[in-house]
Amino acid sequence: MIKCASVYTFEIDDCEKAYSEIAEQLESKVTLLENSVGIVMCHTEFILSGALKYICEKLPFDVVGVTTASQAVNDTVGELMLSVFVMTSDDVIFKAGLTESLEDDVEGPTRAAYAKASEGMTEQPKLALVFPPLILKYAGDVYPNLWSEILPNTPNFGTLAIDDTVSFGDSETVFNGDNSKTQMSFVLCYGNINPRFSIGALPEENIMPYQGEVTNSDGPFVSEINNINAYKYFEELGFANNGAPTDSFLFVPFLIDLKKRADYDGIPVMRVLASFTEDGTAVFRGNVDENSIFTLSRCTEDNIVSTAVDKVKEINELSDVHGVLSFSCIIRRMVLGTNTLKELENVHSEISSDIPFMMGYAGGEVCPTSLKDGKPANRFHNYSMVNLII
Repeated sequence: MIKCASVYTFEIDDCEKAYSEIAEQLESKVTLLENSVGIVMCHTEFILSGALKYICEKLPFDVVGVTTASQAVNDTVGELMLSVFVMTSDDVIFKAGLTESLEDDVEGPTRAAYAKASEGMTEQPKLALVFPPLILKYAGDVYPNLWSEILPNTPNFGTLAIDDTVSFGDSETVFNGDNSKTQMSFVLCYGNINPRFSIGALPEENIMPYQGEVTNSDGPFVSEINNINAYKYFEELGFANNGAPTDSFLFVPFLIDLKKRADYDGIPVMRVLASFTEDGTAVFRGNVDENSIFTLSRCTEDNIVSTAVDKVKEINELSDVHGVLSFSCIIRRMVLGTNTLKELENVHSEISSDIPFMMGYAGGEVCPTSLKDGKPANRFHNYSMVNLII
């Protein structure tokens, strides 16, 4: 069995005070068992001040995670905040790892880091928590796709790093207090753990009846839709102008049928259009398979809040819940406009007080769409709220 607790601090400048607040909350909320690990999310100011490193080095367990824009725990919601979701157990083993830089190659460093972290273990982990860097030249799918090759029977859950800047240039991953823009941290969980997952996308009534077909694509690069140049296609729909997506289109995501995938389970995923190349190729935040069928979906502030609250209500009804870790797409926060904390505040007020939880914003969400016959359909998502129920 796993016990969980969420702890936090808003103290940026006084490192000792920040750690003391974390330690006092941890002592009051949970007794550490034989094996423990911490998942951290923080504003980048905690890196600059040294508080992140100080806290991680003082805690008696490995700490991995990412920077984020804003977050929520049982006690509070905030932006200039650091929080740690602690998992502790006598019958679950946690193995933390860190890759070398992924800037030039993802597969080699990831396989090497997995081999090092899993050394001495004789079975596959029951869960892999993954925290990749935000390297914009890669589609986010590269990470769950690779982990699915390395660990075909292991569900992946996690988030790409993000921050609250316009360019996302301060997004960092974390491993025991060290931070990086190019390395991936992760935790392998072995033993008595049976993770469950849920995904909140957009309401079905918001999905438009229109359908199109991707007729030429390579990973996240879509050059033709319905046999028309992608830029011209979107321009005709009014979603592109002057070589870029229109502002209105930034908040109208795609719902994609990944029918080309051998492991497609019939559950679509969301995709966001990021930009166009000079030749009119559309660049998405995740892979878009050739021959995939897509629809458009409207997105509003009310949609963001309602999908999050609906998922929390479902979690509240489950039995044997020891903790919940949630990540919501950064674009959902952007849709909220000036009400940047509204989704988090509603989740905070709705989730049962006896369920330890931590939630933060994601640079892209990693979560299985299904678990069938022991095989997880690990996917990369946009525009979604994903939940790990422990």
